[in-house]
Amino acid sequence: MSTKMTRRRMLRNASLAGVGFVLSGGRANGQDRSPNNKLNVAFVGAGGQAQFSLEGLASENIVALCDVDERRASGAFRQHPKARRYRDFRKMLDQMDKQIEAVVVCTPDHVHAPASIRAMRMGKHVYCEKPLTWSIEEARLMAREAKKNKVATQMGTQGMAVDGARAGVEVLRSGVLGPVREMHVWTDRAQGWWPQGVDRPKETPPIPDELQWDLWLGPALERPYHPAYVPFNWRGWKDFGTGAIGDMGIHNAAMPFVGLELGLPISAEIVNTSGLSSETFPAWSMLRIEFPARGSLPPVTLHWYDGGKKPSSDLIGGQQVADNGAILVGEQGTLYSVEWTGGDWHLLPEDKFRDWKPPAATVPRSAGHHQEWIAACKGGPAAFCNFIDFAAPLTEIMLLGCLAQRAGRKIEWDALNMRATNWPPGDVFIRREYRKGWEL
Repeated sequence: MSTKMTRRRMLRNASLAGVGFVLSGGRANGQDRSPNNKLNVAFVGAGGQAQFSLEGLASENIVALCDVDERRASGAFRQHPKARRYRDFRKMLDQMDKQIEAVVVCTPDHVHAPASIRAMRMGKHVYCEKPLTWSIEEARLMAREAKKNKVATQMGTQGMAVDGARAGVEVLRSGVLGPVREMHVWTDRAQGWWPQGVDRPKETPPIPDELQWDLWLGPALERPYHPAYVPFNWRGWKDFGTGAIGDMGIHNAAMPFVGLELGLPISAEIVNTSGLSSETFPAWSMLRIEFPARGSLPPVTLHWYDGGKKPSSDLIGGQQVADNGAILVGEQGTLYSVEWTGGDWHLLPEDKFRDWKPPAATVPRSAGHHQEWIAACKGGPAAFCNFIDFAAPLTEIMLLGCLAQRAGRKIEWDALNMRATNWPPGDVFIRREYRKGWEL
């Protein structure tokens, strides 16, 4: 491997990937079965992003499809005519308990935990899209239930299945950068993707016939239907989504999170922002998240940018800064990760690392993001992005950033007791209230 992992090589390596990755904990509870036996999989959310997982799980039996929007899920319904159809995932799980072995959750963020936790408590393996949850308490509950029920889990952080991302972890762990104390992560979201920094619409148009609005709201507080929320723009609304940092921080910080063994932060604060809104996250923001020392590893400051804001190009020798990425600054060099997979990375300055040889591979390569989870469900090793070791702590980091965006002030984080010590009002966002019938 050279000091530059190109997109072409990244995609090639992904197609040549080998066996799955083993992490401590999160051991799958697969039943004794032949590797050729197919899983009976149900989907909670069958439109939009679910298509990616439907394709990734084409080798298995899709036995049920649940979606609150019949029009959005119509393509999945046509592709899988034998799958039973539902509007309410609670009914689906109850009525098909004996038929369903594994569940894929592809809903808006606020429904991730209610659907996933219900499934895990019933002994189902779970694949859930990112971010893992809407609240910090939910993230911890997801990890706890996965461990307690010994089920196979995977969060939809597809970039971590790419060979380049696994190699990036090895580079960071090799110490070639020297001590790393500074980390910059950014995204172009939400600019041009969905609205943020806006107020709640006042109009109350009729609910489309194909949409079950009450089921779409799920655990969130009641409000009138409006197309400003559905089917995609929910990401920017605080009651439903987790904004740009929840959407893309999970991707762009994933490889550095693993490679630097970051753990949980001790504080998060807004450095600059377009302004705060009670309904939506800022149109753009810049955050600072502090991590303590981890053994011999020094403290790290994570600088976050969204809405089109970027770190200075001086950090990478004046090169043009990509729309999404990460920069890790060490005493001996810099790693520049381009775009969202973490697999297209450069060591800088190039002259210094021109003859550098990469470390031996220590992180097993992936057979594919969904294939890892399928293997884990059938009794194999835990998937890389399992809830316990990876998804829950990485999600908590990003949700602490969301908490700072809500507070408009520095959040001092007591991870042991799961509370913002200097902002008691934050408790209602750390531990969510649920509408009757949707409690965890």
